[in-house]
Amino acid sequence: MESRYQAHETAVIDDGASIGEGTRIWHFTHVMPGAVIGRNCNLGQNVVVSPGVKLGDNVKVQNNVSIYTGVECEDDVFLGPSMVFTNIVNPRSAVVRRDQYVKTLVKKGASIGANATIICGYTIGRFAFVGAGAVVTGNVDDFALVIGNPARHAGWMSEFGHRLHFNEKGEASCPESGQHYELKENKVNRKE
Repeated sequence: MESRYQAHETAVIDDGASIGEGTRIWHFTHVMPGAVIGRNCNLGQNVVVSPGVKLGDNVKVQNNVSIYTGVECEDDVFLGPSMVFTNIVNPRSAVVRRDQYVKTLVKKGASIGANATIICGYTIGRFAFVGAGAVVTGNVDDFALVIGNPARHAGWMSEFGHRLHFNEKGEASCPESGQHYELKENKVNRKE
């Protein structure tokens, strides 16, 4: 029977993993039991997906990313090369804390840049953009751009990944899509 997904011959897919149709899994990637991966995802080389991880549809995971138990990524999330998730607040080699994993949620359409680090226990908002090398130590608002160590708010991004420049009325448009956005009370929403 033909598989609904594609996996390179060096990938390890454990029994009990759920993988959606159209997903591609590349060299030396390990998907562990209990991991749930949606449709049309792409997992690059040397990726680890731990038990209990949930990836929505159309999630792109670049090379050298480990997604640990406690992480959930909604649809259309982008995880840049060598970015890092954590799942324990105070790890120690000699202390077993497998019952203390802390949840991290990456909402629909968010992008996390290369070599960024996401400290566990926080939510990355819808269509947020975490810059390369940023260290996230708190929640990130929808459409927010955060950069630096520790990550700090540096602006707003459109659904298409362009910087938004708001006028005095709190209105902006995406230069690629033409979508309109509103900034009100330090929150951004897309106008329909």
